[in-house]
Amino acid sequence: MAQRGRKNKVKNQKVKVKKYLDMIFISLRSFFLIALIFASCNNDEKKSQPQQQQSEKQLPPLPDFNADSAYGYVKAQVDFGPRVPNTKAHLNCGDYLIAKMKSWCDTVIVQSGTLTAFDNTRLNFRNIISSFNSESKRRILLFAHWDTRPWSDQDTINKDKPSLGADDGASGVAVLMEIARQLQNNKTEIGIDIIFFDAEDWGMEGGGPGAEDSYALGTQYWTKYPHVNNYTADFGILLDMVGAKGAQFRKEGLSRTQAGFVVDKVWQMANRLGYSGYFLYEDGGWVTDDHVYINKFNIPAIDIINSVPRSKSGFVPHWHTHADNMDVIDRNTLRAVGQTLVGVIYWTEGI
Repeated sequence: MAQRGRKNKVKNQKVKVKKYLDMIFISLRSFFLIALIFASCNNDEKKSQPQQQQSEKQLPPLPDFNADSAYGYVKAQVDFGPRVPNTKAHLNCGDYLIAKMKSWCDTVIVQSGTLTAFDNTRLNFRNIISSFNSESKRRILLFAHWDTRPWSDQDTINKDKPSLGADDGASGVAVLMEIARQLQNNKTEIGIDIIFFDAEDWGMEGGGPGAEDSYALGTQYWTKYPHVNNYTADFGILLDMVGAKGAQFRKEGLSRTQAGFVVDKVWQMANRLGYSGYFLYEDGGWVTDDHVYINKFNIPAIDIINSVPRSKSGFVPHWHTHADNMDVIDRNTLRAVGQTLVGVIYWTEGI
């Protein structure tokens, strides 16, 4: 009995040892399995990170839009005085703009001649057309008008005299001048055309038959006689009144309906760069402007324009008044618009 008891005791101890070893084996196997899964997940995460980083690195750093330069270009135009067609100020400012664009751009073409205004006045005009990468098939058209209105019909005093047009005209031109300067130093594969259209603001006050087509005469001329045969562009962007303090840019009506994808591209870029306080996700009114005729020319184009939907005119208080001078111009607004356009140009495939 005693001998059998010792054997059973040894046997039981062996069983217990075997179970203990089995438990250790199972625990180790589970540990290694979990470790393997964790390592695999960690490895997958590491594999995905370089791809994400590489994707982000495909976007080049954006050139820094210089708001001080743009402000200086506004002032340089205003210093000539009102740029009304047929005046010395208009002639001298045109010469200045041509010389500046020639110093930056690959090519500059000047369309000149005379146009007949709604009141039968013969207007000497010059469309100033500047290009980068003229051979590129893919193109972006950027444009603004450089003339000023011959009278201040929205003012209460001196209504028959022109304003300086710091915002209405000069601000859009100034932003595009700074972009041209950046393009000279920061090459891009896509082609860029910058046009300063003339004789935009000699139009009929109020509505009525023919009122709409009495504006944008330089643009209408260009659509009939483009500077390049069979010219086209992927899209166009008009800048009009883009320099005032506290400006708010809403989605203009024709822009939404005719070039909604361009509106989305620009507004998304503004939001991405931190300028959503300027580019509001709100619908704006319908504006008769240069982009109307660019869209008729079958280039989808939008109008970035400062609007006040609850005002009588739909525009800012200084519109077509003598208050449209350097006092309304703000560097922060110029930068918001300019840097957004820089993003569209250089990150046009990255949104």
